[in-house]
Amino acid sequence: MTTLDNFLQQHGIDSPCWTHPPVFTCEEADRLTAEVPGLPTKNLFLCDGKGRQHLLLVVPSDYQVDLKALSPLLGVSGLRLASAERLQRYLQLQPGSVSLLALWQDASQQVRCVLDQTVWDASAVQAHPLVNTATRVLSQRDVRHFLQATGHTPDILDVPRRA
Repeated sequence: MTTLDNFLQQHGIDSPCWTHPPVFTCEEADRLTAEVPGLPTKNLFLCDGKGRQHLLLVVPSDYQVDLKALSPLLGVSGLRLASAERLQRYLQLQPGSVSLLALWQDASQQVRCVLDQTVWDASAVQAHPLVNTATRVLSQRDVRHFLQATGHTPDILDVPRRA
């Protein structure tokens, strides 16, 4: 069985890793990774109102996303947070460990990737390596290479924020 570390190495993605105590919120992560380079991110695993479409949304960690305004931009009705059961089924993860790197677990591309323009343009981003006790830093080049290697073509847009 291939591990995420092996996958990254096989694809020439050299992403430094920092370990830390478990984090369950962006505030905790921001506090514990303040010295880590790269844009801190918030990752939301979403589904449509009928649970037929699944999306991984990646935005800067300080964003408060307006899901109601985002729904029509993506052509998805009733956009909402997906359950922990769906997260386990589609990305083999527990809540608190979701990040862009989770797409490695989606070999059949059942999860749509949506990135905020700020994340796409960042010189580097922070991402949990499938656990909430570590943070990896991926350069802009490595983010693009990772997505290509996993077969995910991201939707890139200015994600609406709540007022």
